[in-house]
Amino acid sequence: MFRRHKLHWALALMLSLILLFAGCTPKPTTPQGVTDQLGRAVKLQNFPQRIVSLAPSNTEILFALGLGDKVVGVTPYDNFPPEAKQKESVGGYSTPDIEKVVALKPDLIVATSTHEKKVIPELERRNIPIIALSPRSVPEILEGITLLGKVTGADSEARKLVNSMQGRINKVSKLTSQIAPAERTRVFYVLWHDPLRTAGKDTFHDTLINLAGGVNIFGDVDRYGLVNLETVLDRNPQVILADTGHGSGGDAPFRWAMDESRLKGTDALKKSLVFKIDADIVNRPGPRIVDAMEAMLQLIHPDLYKKL
Repeated sequence: MFRRHKLHWALALMLSLILLFAGCTPKPTTPQGVTDQLGRAVKLQNFPQRIVSLAPSNTEILFALGLGDKVVGVTPYDNFPPEAKQKESVGGYSTPDIEKVVALKPDLIVATSTHEKKVIPELERRNIPIIALSPRSVPEILEGITLLGKVTGADSEARKLVNSMQGRINKVSKLTSQIAPAERTRVFYVLWHDPLRTAGKDTFHDTLINLAGGVNIFGDVDRYGLVNLETVLDRNPQVILADTGHGSGGDAPFRWAMDESRLKGTDALKKSLVFKIDADIVNRPGPRIVDAMEAMLQLIHPDLYKKL
């Protein structure tokens, strides 16, 4: 009997130790190799100390991972967090000044699909490591954060951030998943009005609309496509969401939606359900995308938003 108890105790101790060490993932001493969201293999020799970000969303991720002190270059549009505005500007979002980028001596550049054809090849010729994030859905935004954490040594911080964001996503999804497909609110998302452009399938905007309990009336349009007003009228949106904050464009898409006489017959206009939505949170695939999701829920289903 005594030997049996000793055996049980030893097995219990062994199991406890296995569980303890299984939960302790040592911090990697060298960067992990990853495949970025453009399908490019990325492997750094050392963790980066000087990072240039070529998109506001990338900058927000880097700061959220505690890497703000390593960011040495950004675009003129990087306004969040406020500390990002103190960083050196490397030129426009789609047209960064390559020489300015190189002069900052970065050991990592974080790009997007916008830079795939011209900017990335030019910087690759300079032998500067580049990782590109190009999410087409909310889950892919979380994947991008994880990738960036791996190559920068901030994988623990990335896990915490992703878990926090996923928790908020789950809360909203639990509320809206009970809505029957036929009862989902028809949503028209106006990215720009002249020409009329929307967010269609394979976009994180489409994912956001669905998470918030809506159905994208242009969920059949490829990516960020042009649409015509006649089709908008035919699909009769119940809610219209209009981007605001486009620099000098301001709230032009919202004003267009309110002033366009032919939209007056839509359910959205009849019930005054035309809303502005901050472009800075909804168009940046980074940590604040969950803020955009909750903002959409509040506009599309205010009754459900109160239950968060």
